[in-house]
Amino acid sequence: MNIPSITDFTSDLIDRLHGPFSFRFVLQPVVAAIYALRDGVQDAHEGKPAYFWNVLTQSGRRAQLSTAWHRVLRVMALGVVMDVLYQLIVFKTIYLVQLAVIVLGLAFVPYVLLRGPVNRIAKRWIRTHPRSKAA
Repeated sequence: MNIPSITDFTSDLIDRLHGPFSFRFVLQPVVAAIYALRDGVQDAHEGKPAYFWNVLTQSGRRAQLSTAWHRVLRVMALGVVMDVLYQLIVFKTIYLVQLAVIVLGLAFVPYVLLRGPVNRIAKRWIRTHPRSKAA
């Protein structure tokens, strides 16, 4: 099994920006952000705390991360397919570490980082723009 050096690893990751399937560097984070927006607003309506901070400071991290994982699973699966195809076209082999870095970096990380701020913004919006209750 051929294991690339750190220099090759970094170079290979950078080369993906201009190779086949480079559109995924926009597509995957955008879709992950849409999921984070949806879930962050839902969290705000349910009165849940900011997601990432809650994961870091509260118990039940595994369940919270599992929820996030399932929310972006489709985006990550698409990322796996695209990166495997890229690696087979360019390298003629599959490097699992590179695959994990790309998929997690383009889908899971943006989701986890955006869900909490979206929650906070949505909570402020809800407080300043309450729904009028019909009598």
